[in-house]
Parts: sequence; C-alpha cells; structure tokens
Amino acid sequence: MKQELTKIVKPIVNWYQSQEKTLPWKQDKEPYHVWVSEIMLQQTRIEAVRKYYARFMQELPTIQDLANVSEEKLLKLWEGLGYYSRARNLKKAAIQIENDYQGKMPTSYLELLKLSGIGEYTAGAIASISYQEKVPAVDGNVLRVISRVLASKEDVLLPETKRKITKKLLEIMPEEAGDFNEGLMELGEKICIPNTTPLCEKCPIKEFCIAKKENLTTKLPIRIKKQKRKIEKRTVFIFKYKEKIAIRKREKTGILANLYEFPNILRRNI
Repeated sequence: MKQELTKIVKPIVNWYQSQEKTLPWKQDKEPYHVWVSEIMLQQTRIEAVRKYYARFMQELPTIQDLANVSEEKLLKLWEGLGYYSRARNLKKAAIQIENDYQGKMPTSYLELLKLSGIGEYTAGAIASISYQEKVPAVDGNVLRVISRVLASKEDVLLPETKRKITKKLLEIMPEEAGDFNEGLMELGEKICIPNTTPLCEKCPIKEFCIAKKENLTTKLPIRIKKQKRKIEKRTVFIFKYKEKIAIRKREKTGILANLYEFPNILRRNI
C-alpha cells in the first residue's frame, strides 16, 4: 500500500507547482497568513473568503493586532463567515503566542497543536506550508482523493478512517511537504470533486487511481450521514420607532454567544 501511494507524490508536487497562485494567502508562506486563511476556509468556500481575508489583514496585519483587538471589532470583521467561535479562538491563540512564544508563531506541528482552535489539520497545514515540516494536513478534500486512489470502502466521517489515512500519508511525505499537502487539497477541490463525476482526465495521478480503474469514482468515498440536526421554530419580533430598530445581545455562552439578534421566542406547537 505504501509503495502504491508513493507513486502519487511526485506527480502531485509537480502538478501543484505548475498551477498559478492567484489567491492572496498562497503568494507567501507567512505563517500568520496561512493560519488565518486556513481558519477562514473551514466551512467556507474559497471565493467567499477573498474579501474577508483582505479586510481582516488590512485591519489586523500582525499577530499583535489580533491579540489586542476588541471582541466587538473582531466579530464585526468576521460577520458573514459564521461559526464565530473560530474568530474567538484566533484571538485566544494570538494572546497565547504573545505570552508564550514572544509574539511569534510556533515553528513545529506539536507546538502549534497547543494553540486554541488549532487542530491536527490546521497545525499540519501551517507546519508543512510555512516550515516544510513533513506532516500531513488531512481535510475533506484529502480524504476524498486518497479514498478514491485506494478505492477504500471505509467511512470517511469516522475519526478512525482519518487517522489511518493520516498515518499512510505520514509515511510518504516528501521534502516539499507544503506543496504536496496543498497539491492534494487543490486536487480534491478542482478535479477530484465531490457529489458529481470527477474530472479524471485532468487528474495528474489518474493512472494510479484504483477507483478510476474499477469505475468507482462516483461511489466513493463512503459517507454514512448522522442524524439530521434539530430545527427550532421561533417567532421574531421587530420593534421599530422612526429610524431605529430594537435588537438585543445574546447570552455570553452557547450558540452565537454575545452576538446581536432581533428579539424572539421559541414557537410552541398548539
């Protein structure tokens, strides 16, 4: 299995290095830029992130600026990206960096994992892209690519599957670790796409893909969905006086903590 995966390394690195780097956070390997962009890209499409990233960096160009920003301003800069805990964790991690690392990003995967809001994927991305540490960065795109290459029937939503794929990739990481990781991610984003027929003829590793050989690309990866999320029905009140509209601040804890909303109550079934 290791020997089979080793064959994809050079083609992916060469393919990625040949791609035009038009995204602002890909034009340098500054760890602060990589960090912020990776956090923004979680649960958000690339094109949507562009304007938020530009505005964020204009207002908070350094880790020190991020550590010192007020929560009100931070959440305003994040407004529209959703999952506001991501923004709060950015600030918490920036304060950690100021206090524990003399204001400079940690330079190793294990140290990066100690920061608030930074998990295995983000730590792997920063460590490999900025410092060329030979560690994987496994996101949904990477899981899909490797599952198809190996024609794996394991559920990619399970943590155990991610651990297995991470271990396999760790064994084959090249010196150009950042380019390899970004190549895998970009391959999954542009070519080995989900929920439709992938663009196999454009794929740089098509000759090594078992799913392509066995005509399984549209059936993989396996994803066994969890139960549907709970939906609440609420009655929203709009109180308007001349040009003013009443809003209220949410509780300090829970979903969308400290954000503003129109007054509302849970709708009861009668």
